[in-house]
Amino acid sequence: MSQANTSALPVDPLNGFTFDTLGWRAWLDTVSLAGATLEQIAVLEESHPHARTSDYYLLLVQQAEILRQRSGVFNAIMYAPGGLPRAERELASTVVSRVNGCVYCASVHAQRFGQLARRTDAIEQVFEDPSSAGTTERERAIIRYAIELTDHPEGVDADAIKRLEANGLTHAEILDLTHAIAIFAWANRLMLTLGEPVFPHAE
Repeated sequence: MSQANTSALPVDPLNGFTFDTLGWRAWLDTVSLAGATLEQIAVLEESHPHARTSDYYLLLVQQAEILRQRSGVFNAIMYAPGGLPRAERELASTVVSRVNGCVYCASVHAQRFGQLARRTDAIEQVFEDPSSAGTTERERAIIRYAIELTDHPEGVDADAIKRLEANGLTHAEILDLTHAIAIFAWANRLMLTLGEPVFPHAE
C-alpha cells in the first residue's frame, strides 16, 4: 500500500497524470500585485493562501467579485465540516479531473487525497483506468457516480442515487459528493481553457 508522505508518492506519470506538484501558466493577462486594487488584494487573500503567487488567481481576480463568489462556493464544498469525508471529496474531484483530462487539477487533488487518506492506491488506479478503480465497494460506487455525472449527466437518475445508498452513503454525503463533482466540471474547464500546466522540468 502506498504511503501519503511526499517522498513515497509516485513521480512517474500514469497516462499523463502525476502526483508531482505542478505549476500553471495563464494564456491571458494576469493582474500584477503592484497594480492591484485594494478590493483585488482582499479577494486574493480570502481565496487561497497562495493566491498572490498563482497565475490562476491573478487571472481570475480581474473580475474580483466573481472570484470572491467562486472561492466561497469552492471552499464551502471542499472544506466544510461534516457530511462526506474530506478524502472522498478529494477522490471524486480527482476522478472528474482525470475524466476531463485536467492534469493540473488531478495532481493537486491526488496529493490531497494521499495526505488525508494516508494512501495513494485508489488514485493510482484512477490514473490508470477510472472505470475499474476503487479499493472498496464504497469507493467504486463513488468513482462510478463521478464518472457518470461527468460523462453523461443526463443519464444520472434515481437508480444512481440508490447505488450510492446501497454502499452506505447518507443523503447528506450524496449531496456533498454531487457538489464536489459538479464544481469540478467548472474548475476543470477554467484550468483547461485559460492556461496550461507547467511540469517541474519545464520551470
